[in-house]
Amino acid sequence: MPRLLVLSGLPGTGKTTLARPLARRLGAVYVRIDTIEQAMRSSEVAPVEVEDHGYRAGYGVTADNLALGRDVVAECVNPLAITRAAWREVARKAGADCHEIELVCSDLHKHRARVEGRVTDIPGLILPRWDDVLARDYEPWHGPHLMIDTAAMTPDEAVRHILHRIGLHS
Repeated sequence: MPRLLVLSGLPGTGKTTLARPLARRLGAVYVRIDTIEQAMRSSEVAPVEVEDHGYRAGYGVTADNLALGRDVVAECVNPLAITRAAWREVARKAGADCHEIELVCSDLHKHRARVEGRVTDIPGLILPRWDDVLARDYEPWHGPHLMIDTAAMTPDEAVRHILHRIGLHS
């Protein structure tokens, strides 16, 4: 049965840092919503707001790959209950296991330093400022999910912990 791992959290919590090695370790398809949204913004016929379109494209690419029996690691802020439910529905329709993983950084000084020190690897992407991160709509999570505090462990420890929690030993 294929697996969908959805890594979610505010900017600067370590989503990309963890999603990439997880995808490599699992041999999974990697779906990064920032990449999809920036590709849309870079288009000459881009819509003004791409967030809904980016997520919808991500759901579609993920569904296609789950249908092929491929594991998928999806990376996105996933700030709303409705987007979280949509990822679960993609997995349900594909008959895949869905692992929802929320990344947080409980150390505000460390989180701020990460946000302010980041460099993008996506051409054209404008990263949010610390004030943008603080002001962002981000609904509390309800229901079962794995929460990882990236201030409390190294990226390698976090990856091993996630693999263990989804039933794989690193």
